[in-house]
Parts: sequence; C-alpha cells; structure tokens
Amino acid sequence: MSAAASTGLTSERVRARMVERIRELGVRDARVLAAVQRIERHRFVDAALASRAYEDTALPLGFGQTISQPYIVARCAELALAAAADPKNARALEIGTGCGYAAAVLSELFGTVFSIERVRALHESARVNLRPLRIANLRLVFGDGALGLPSEAPFGAIVSTAASDEVPAAWVEQLAPDGVIVAPLGRDAQMLTLLSRSPEGRIVRRAQEPVRFVPLVQGTVNP
Repeated sequence: MSAAASTGLTSERVRARMVERIRELGVRDARVLAAVQRIERHRFVDAALASRAYEDTALPLGFGQTISQPYIVARCAELALAAAADPKNARALEIGTGCGYAAAVLSELFGTVFSIERVRALHESARVNLRPLRIANLRLVFGDGALGLPSEAPFGAIVSTAASDEVPAAWVEQLAPDGVIVAPLGRDAQMLTLLSRSPEGRIVRRAQEPVRFVPLVQGTVNP
C-alpha cells in the first residue's frame, strides 16, 4: 500500500473537507472549487509532510519556497478567472511554479497555462510531480519570472506566487488588452491585488486582502 493510501489521502472525502473549508473562507466559484477538488495536493508535497497535505496551510518545499495554502491558490484562481474575458480560450502565465500544484489548478480553468520557475531544482521537481497527471495544456518553463515570458505573450491572466513592491513592467507589457494580473504587492505588509486595464489603457489596481508570500527575486538558480 502506498504512503498516500495508508494515510487516507486518496479519499475524495479528505479533499472534499478541504474544499468545504475553502468555500467557508469565501471562495464561491464552482469552477475553482471543482478544480481544487480534482487536483490531489498530496502529490505535490514531500512524503514526510503528506499527512498534512489537505490542511489549509502553506508547507515548505526547500530553497526558501513554500506550497501556498489551498485557500490562497483557490482565491488567486478565482480572481483571475472572474476578471478574465474568455478564460477557456485564454493563455495564462504563472510566476513561480514551485511544486506545480497551483499550475495544475490553473490548467483546469484556462485554455493554456505557462508556469515559469527560477530555481532549476524546483522546476525539475514540478515536472516529476506533474508527469503522472498528463496535463496537455500546461507548459513548464525554467527562467526569470520577473521578465515574464515574452515569447508566449500576450496573456489573458498573469498570476504571481511571489511578492514585489511594484508589478514588473514586463508583466504589464505582456498583458492582453483585456487581461488581468493577480499579484501580492508590498514587502512587510503585502496585499493581494488585482490589476487590469481601463478603457483608456491605464492600469487599475484593486486591493483584495492581506496575504503573505515569499519575495519575488530576479535571476535564476542553476543547478
């Protein structure tokens, strides 16, 4: 019997309890809740932490990174989905692949998802985590997320899993005219923020809620 099976993590009831908790915290989009229900979080955490996979908490991944708490993954996805003009035909970019969990959730909601990771070891680990799922519309990229992914732009949605004082200019440049950016802004006091273009072309910011993310760092770590 696998470790996951022995701890009951394969049970849909375990995931359903996590999803109900996310709903109670305010995420109401049925498409997002269904995506979180389908993607098995225990596949993306270290075996030593598998028993905590369905707690609504962040867990360490190494290299100073974490897998975000399920509520935050769902909330970011909900914000991006609600604001995107045509999500099922949109290209989405995730900044910071980490273990690949949030990318897998986004792949259930958007037409094509690109996820970029600056730490080579995490990028490779995410590939291993995601391979059994055979997600056809998800592409993993090793690179500097602060630069976005100009070769695949424009994007209908850009979702960042790292906080910065300001949104990098590259992300704004790679945003589709009707696209949205979901990103934590600030260092000590971070605020999850939704950014979109006004009809006049200005970037409009709408603060959502206080959050705590790892900082956005430029450059890559290789190996």
